[in-house]
Amino acid sequence: MITAVVPKLPFIDKQATLHYYTEQLGFHLLSDYGDYFLMEKDAAELHFFAFPGLQPSKSDFMIYLRMDAGIDVYYQKLQQRGVAIHPNGPLELKPWQQWEFSLLDPNGTLLTFGQSDEE
Repeated sequence: MITAVVPKLPFIDKQATLHYYTEQLGFHLLSDYGDYFLMEKDAAELHFFAFPGLQPSKSDFMIYLRMDAGIDVYYQKLQQRGVAIHPNGPLELKPWQQWEFSLLDPNGTLLTFGQSDEE
């Protein structure tokens, strides 16, 4: 039985990635193994692996983080912290009845946060 899906995301600069996810997005470091580390926020867990040759502008990595409540509050907190919202990704209600917004992390990974309009 599958109990969870845990994305593995690349990082170029470990300290920049740790800072972005902890100080900007509110994640917490779970474990650190040098070129591999684990982070969590609420019920979400993310793993990161070293990818020093990655060019952020050419990255195809992306994940969707589903929220059950509070997407508008989280969006406002990120804006207050100065987190850059993707130019095509401000918080809006999509035709598929999801409130969504998107960010690019320092490694070029697209993070889309979504919450059902019915929540």
